[in-house]
Amino acid sequence: MEFEEFVLTASLTDLDAEPRAREHADAVEFRMDLADDPLAALDDYDGDLPVLATNRAEWEGGEAGEDPARLDALAEAAELACVGAVDVELESLLAGEGDRVAERARRAGTAVVASVHDFEGTPAEPDLRGKLASATEHGDVGKVAVTAESRGDVLDLLALTHEFASAGEGVATMAMGEPGRHSRAVAPLYGSKIGYAPVDPADATAPGQYDLETLAGLIRQLE
Repeated sequence: MEFEEFVLTASLTDLDAEPRAREHADAVEFRMDLADDPLAALDDYDGDLPVLATNRAEWEGGEAGEDPARLDALAEAAELACVGAVDVELESLLAGEGDRVAERARRAGTAVVASVHDFEGTPAEPDLRGKLASATEHGDVGKVAVTAESRGDVLDLLALTHEFASAGEGVATMAMGEPGRHSRAVAPLYGSKIGYAPVDPADATAPGQYDLETLAGLIRQLE
């Protein structure tokens, strides 16, 4: 999967819903941690959209336990033809545990998204810069999602997004929560390469997500 241009990704827990995403999405994010028998589902997948596979650990907002099996399953997914990218938590990469996923992904020509999520707030600018720098160093795309408590938090995030993107780094940024909701629509203007949205609003996997059709429409109007 290439991230030269913005990729609008439909977040799914069931790959059978992929046809509903085709009108508005460029790819689907398959939340392996929220699915039953996710590797079998990927083996059976015959959709049109490429898959960004995510097997999110509990300590970063998901439901997968922190054991070797979680990353082993993600590494196996990285080698499947339908999977164009895998999301690996930056903390796992820094600890060395996620390296086997990244190595197998790159051997298979699969992109690596190194992700950081802060569900408590938005780090101060130096810390935020450090997280984004580390994520872009370890992944083909560095993803940082924070929780905005004010519009100032969003401004800090967008300024860094623009700075890193202008320097040629692959970045994906978003601010969760109501104060940051608009960041999902405007971040692409500042260089963010990935956006996430559920097909059905009831299936949101992060605070403040727009549904796919709404977000696609907002992005088109702002282009």
